[in-house]
Amino acid sequence: SLALARVQPGVTTRLHALAGIVERYIVRRGRGRADIAGAEAVLSPGDQAVIPAGAAQRITNIGEEDLEFYCVCTPRFVPEAYIDREPC
Repeated sequence: SLALARVQPGVTTRLHALAGIVERYIVRRGRGRADIAGAEAVLSPGDQAVIPAGAAQRITNIGEEDLEFYCVCTPRFVPEAYIDREPC
């Protein structure tokens, strides 16, 4: 599956994982800091990050404009694969 995500400046997405699904972020616009299984990487337009199935992940917009990135999931995303990893 393919989706276009948008994160506003200063916002961090919820820490989550996808069971049985490999995800790839491909940055279209802006700058982000991806946290994948505890490892961090700064991403800019054209960069990509591969997120193994089951890995905890989140991304923070560290720029001054919206961060836009494609989310490519293999196999396709299904809502029941989403696992919230935010502490309670």
